[in-house]
Amino acid sequence: MAARPAARLALRWLVLATATAPLPLHAAEDAVAPAAAEAPAWSGGVSAYLNLPRGSEAYVTGIAIAKRGALHLEARSNYEGMDAYSFFVGYNLGWGEALRLDFTPILGVVTGSTHSVVGGFEATLTGRYADAYVEFEYVPDAEPSGYAYAWSELAWRPRDWLRLGLAAQRTRVPDNGRNLQRGVFAQVKGKHISGAVYWFNPAAHDQIAVVSIGLSF
Repeated sequence: MAARPAARLALRWLVLATATAPLPLHAAEDAVAPAAAEAPAWSGGVSAYLNLPRGSEAYVTGIAIAKRGALHLEARSNYEGMDAYSFFVGYNLGWGEALRLDFTPILGVVTGSTHSVVGGFEATLTGRYADAYVEFEYVPDAEPSGYAYAWSELAWRPRDWLRLGLAAQRTRVPDNGRNLQRGVFAQVKGKHISGAVYWFNPAAHDQIAVVSIGLSF
């Protein structure tokens, strides 16, 4: 009869030891440390705009963008002026799904033919069949008393690969006496490549045709 209490005591010790035994190392790591979040991937693209002002020399404007999560990096050439080069850092923000707003404040510098600190923003509003885009920057040291540059598009998308719409730009390049150029455009888009044609001031003598190509990753 004395063996039964001893057996019960031994069984209790075995259960207690098993319940309090340390987990294997890999099991303990899985239980304590949460799975590391995947780092956001880089995305962005490079675009070239061949500007063909009527009666003036052609020139190319270049824009390169790289994004990773909230980080936004951008470089532009011949945007604030001929032989001007600007560099920006920004913060990507976004809201919504069916109607999506993406907003990126940017801050940078321009060098070359113009030297200044530059501030601005880029914003895109995207719906099911239409979208609107605007980029704006202010160059306080541009002669004679600062200048605001802008590019905007209002587009209808009858197909996923096609955008048709209105465009406007406020620029001093080319310097044709107009602060604001207005026009129309058509763009075709593939998975990693796009092309567009813009026609500014179509009813005026100082027309400007712009042909662009973009590569994205």
